[in-house]
This record gives sequence, C-alpha cells and structure tokens, in this order.
Amino acid sequence: MPRVLIADELSPAAVAIFRERGVDADVRTGLKKEQLLEIIDQYDGLAVRSATKADKDVIAAAKNLKVVGRAGIGVDNIDIPSATAAGVVVMNTPFGNSITTAEHAIAMMFALARQLPAADVSTQAGKWEKNRFMGVELYGKTLGLIGAGNIGSIVADRANGLKMHVVAFDPFLSPERAVEMGVEKVELEDLLRRADVITLHTPLTDKTRNILSEENLAKTKKGVLIVNCARGGLVDEAALRKGLDSGQVGGAAFDVFVTEPAKENVLFGAPNFIATPHLGASTNEAQENVALQVAEQMSDYLLTGAVTNALNSPSVSAEEAPRLKPFVALADKLGAFAGQMVDFGIKAIDIAYEGEVAKLNTRPLTAAALAGVMRPMLAEINMVSAPAVAKERGITVSESKQDDSPIYESLIRITVTTEKGKRSFAGSVLAGAPRVIEVKGMDLDAPFAPRMLYVNNLDKPGFIGALGAILADAGVNIATFNLGRVSAGEDAIALVGVDQEPPADMLEKIQNLPHVKEARALNF
Repeated sequence: MPRVLIADELSPAAVAIFRERGVDADVRTGLKKEQLLEIIDQYDGLAVRSATKADKDVIAAAKNLKVVGRAGIGVDNIDIPSATAAGVVVMNTPFGNSITTAEHAIAMMFALARQLPAADVSTQAGKWEKNRFMGVELYGKTLGLIGAGNIGSIVADRANGLKMHVVAFDPFLSPERAVEMGVEKVELEDLLRRADVITLHTPLTDKTRNILSEENLAKTKKGVLIVNCARGGLVDEAALRKGLDSGQVGGAAFDVFVTEPAKENVLFGAPNFIATPHLGASTNEAQENVALQVAEQMSDYLLTGAVTNALNSPSVSAEEAPRLKPFVALADKLGAFAGQMVDFGIKAIDIAYEGEVAKLNTRPLTAAALAGVMRPMLAEINMVSAPAVAKERGITVSESKQDDSPIYESLIRITVTTEKGKRSFAGSVLAGAPRVIEVKGMDLDAPFAPRMLYVNNLDKPGFIGALGAILADAGVNIATFNLGRVSAGEDAIALVGVDQEPPADMLEKIQNLPHVKEARALNF
C-alpha cells in the first residue's frame, strides 16, 4: 500500500479519499525541517499547502518519493528542478480556488470604492465622520483587467453584472474570446489611460514583473484604484506608495506582497491603502475543493500511474514514455522559442508533425508545445493545463500530420498566428537531442542552449565581427554560433548560445548595429 505524508492542514475529506482509494495517509502537520528530513524517506507521496517547504534537501532525503501534491496553485515552496532530477512528479490544483480569489478581488474593489475599513475603524471608535468618507460608485466605471484567464474572466463576469465597462490586456486573449467574455480587448497603454479601477490577474514572470512600474503608474488616470490579489511583484510597491501619497493613485488594495509574511511594507500606513494577509483562497469551499483534488490526483498516480496537473511530467503511459521523451523535449523547447518571439495577441497555434513522429501519440507533444508557447506569460502552466488554457483564451489549436518528411526522419513545425501575422519555427531530434532547423523559412541547424541570442539582420560583411565584439565587451562568452540565410545581402539569422545572461544594454547595442532588424535574448 502506498504511503502519503500530509504535512499541512487539509480537509478531513481528503484523508478519507486517500484511505478509501487504498493509500495509507499519515497526517503530521507543523513538522520542523529536521523532523521532515528524518521521516520523508518512508513515504511515496507528500501532500502540502504553502507552509511545508519541499526544498532540494527534502527531495534528496526522500529516497522513495514519487509525487508531491500541492493543494493550490502556487508551487514556490517546492523545488521543481530537484524533484524533476529525482524523478518526482509535482502536481498542483490550478482551478480549485478560482471563484474564491475572484470574489476577494471584487470585495477589495468595493472596500476601496467606499473606504469601508477606515469607516469601520472610525465608527467603532465613537466618531460619526459621515462627511469624511465620500466614496465613488462603481456603476458605469471602467474596470481594467491585466490578465483575462480563469480568475480574470470570473472577475469580468461579476463586473459586467455591476454594469461596469470592462477592458482587458492579455496577450493570449483572442478577439473572439473577448466578445464571449463581454470585455474590450486593449493594449496595456490604452488600459492605463482609460481604467478607473485596475485589477491584476496574471502570474509573476519576467515579462509581468512590475508591470505596474513607476512609469506605467504615471500613465494612469488620476485617482485610479488598484487591486492586486494575484502575485506580489506585479506592482512596484515603492512607486505605488509615491502615487498614493501624491494622489495620482486614489487607493490600492493588496492581498499579496513581494515579501511574505508582510510584517512591514512600504505601503503600510499609506492613505486609502487596504491590506489582507493573502486571503484570496481562504474560504471553506476553496480549501475543500483543492484538498479533494490533490487527494484524487495523487491517488490516481500512485495506484495507476495516471498523471494530472503535473508541472514537470507529460501525461503519457509507461509504454509510450521512452519513445516520446526526446520529442516532448523538442516540442517544449520549440514552443518556448516561439512564445518568446511573439509579442502580440495569439489567435491560433498549429503544430505539424512530419515523418516518424507523426505515427506516435502526438497529444502530449502538442500539449508540451502549447505549454512552451504560453509559458513566457504564464509561468505556472503545464502540459495538462495548457490545452484548457488555450481554449479558455479563445486560441485555435490545430494539428496536422504527414507520414513522410523530405529531409529529416522526424520534424515538428510550430506556426503561431497573431493579430500581426504568422511566425513559423521547425525542429528535429538529431542524435537524441532537440535542434532548431528552420526559422523564417531559412534552414539552419542549432542546438538549444539555456541562454541564447536571436538576431535577424541583412547578411552584410562585418556583421559577425561586430556582434562578437559587442559580446566580448559585455563579458558574454559564445558557446555555439549558428547561421541561416536566404542569400548574400538578404535576410539572415544568427542563433547564438551564450554562457552568461545578456545584459539589457548589450541587446540595445546589437539592435543598433547596421542592418539589424530584430534582437532578442531567449531562455530555455
């Protein structure tokens, strides 16, 4: 009988599910790290919320561990790379607390608009400051959503019921899906200029960190209200404090902070600032939902090998895994390449399979490709949730298969259609390793590296030397250098693997070289 350690508080119903399914579940909450290290090797599964840290030391000590289940969406307390290296599947429950979090955002919006916390304190102190607390109506106001996924769409639905006008910025939101949601799809600049209230519903990634920066806050309407129940770090907290003090920002309500627990913060004490201690998922219903889901998912995996909502493992059977593994890696990396090259709203993603790979079970490959494309904006997306997320955002996903490939034994091509046109990327598996073989219709042969530069230029004499000189001046070492071109003097591409993270000013220098059309830093 498999054994699972429940290390954080879960609903008793979750314990019952484990035991009914034939899994021995031990509930031992509040363990110190040294206590956890002593016993973790006795268990096949570890169920946690946010308190227990499944770090690299815990993973290393867990010699028999097969799965870590997170009751909730955030996995900051789990060392996923260490778990992956150890062959431990990491699962979460991404949709169990969506309604609860959306309702909390709406509640925070009302509290800001009517200054409820301050009015409550004043009234209970024996004051009757009726003229002090002059609120604003939400009726007819413009709500700006930054992020229109599962939670954002629920907020939009509630806001439409309040007769607000909802505008949304989300690179993955298609115009058709926006119509279904009853929102107006806009660019970020337009949202900042028009919104009376801004609420954030996007993961924290390199692209979304400080999306409400000092510069962007200055572009908002004077007196804008800002709600963040998503992730700490989406708003520049110091810049927001300045905005609250100056009156540029009329009020802010935060459930999440850059540093948590937030025992002190630059925002505390600011005028019309409301704070709650990360309560977005804190309802009885949400806690019950995520607990039941994680118990079912872990039981399924331990008893049958079925994988659901895994962040580091494809949904494939044991028989398929050896053949699919290199193609899953190719689809994921090729998708990540495409995702980092697209800046506009995605309307469609087509994955074409040619040769031997077309004869395999391509569903996990397509899921891996979708997750790769969307991961730059949705850090917590995984192979299981990617198809649902694409559908939710109105992105058309299609597959095509061709049994023969003219040159390669197997080829995968990803074509992304945006509002600005199409971009296509092809790759293959050579000697067991994924490689890029075509970009913008140009043939090349480049291995993936953890850090890469993409440069699109006109093929003119002196370019390679100038590029190398800029990298050398920045102290960035070249690991691999691969070129593709149409012909001399025409369109060309350089894919450069580098050993160091390219600094932003270096990219700017490359972009300013003669004949350079585009320069990007890529991470895999």
